[in-house]
Amino acid sequence: MDVIPAIDIKDGECVRLYKGDFEQKTVYGQPLEMAELWKSKGATRLHIVDLDGALDGKPQNLDLISEIVDRVKLPLQVGGGIRDLAIIENYLNIGVERVIIGTAAIENPDLVVSAIDNFGSERIVVGIDAKNGYVATEGWLETSDTTAVELGKAMQQSGVKRVVFTDISKDGTLTGPNIESTKELAHKTDLKVIASGGVSKLTDIEALIALEKFGVEGVITGKALYSNNLDLKAAINLASGQD
Repeated sequence: MDVIPAIDIKDGECVRLYKGDFEQKTVYGQPLEMAELWKSKGATRLHIVDLDGALDGKPQNLDLISEIVDRVKLPLQVGGGIRDLAIIENYLNIGVERVIIGTAAIENPDLVVSAIDNFGSERIVVGIDAKNGYVATEGWLETSDTTAVELGKAMQQSGVKRVVFTDISKDGTLTGPNIESTKELAHKTDLKVIASGGVSKLTDIEALIALEKFGVEGVITGKALYSNNLDLKAAINLASGQD
């Protein structure tokens, strides 16, 4: 199982939000510095979210993310404000490994189909962010009437192979991931699921490892790392089966 550090970018800084609330953010330094730190501790992939882009509906930190690609030289998966093929192509051209489509997946599902046709299912990931089981959009500010499982099934039919599932009520809370909802999404679809939100300790990683048989292949962790609740090296060792 992959353990993937999260770097959320807002106003050029690395931040963490509490339950997706932009009014409740904590700054943790510069994104490039954090990327280099997590690489030094054994990260093999980074999860980057352009929060400014998510709010504005178009990328706002492309140059900064390009610098991280060039300097850190780790595979990146990037989301936030990705609403058309040109943006996806720009990210892939600067060396981003995977592009995450969030809001557009529910508002413009044809984009997902076109993106997979153009770039392949390994490069395109759908972000499913849920509040009380229902998909949230527009930087988590709006909630749709579509459930996470319904969107997952629709995306699977569109050719999607992998999703990032975030329970917003858990994000940044250090109260543990939503194991049941993560399991339900993986079990009721044939999608590869990367879990996100609420991870706080090694036992949370263990609980997600138990879901690998259902298709959960990774976990994103942010607040737990920045607050020193979770040691990245220990989490990676546990997830890879090392002592």
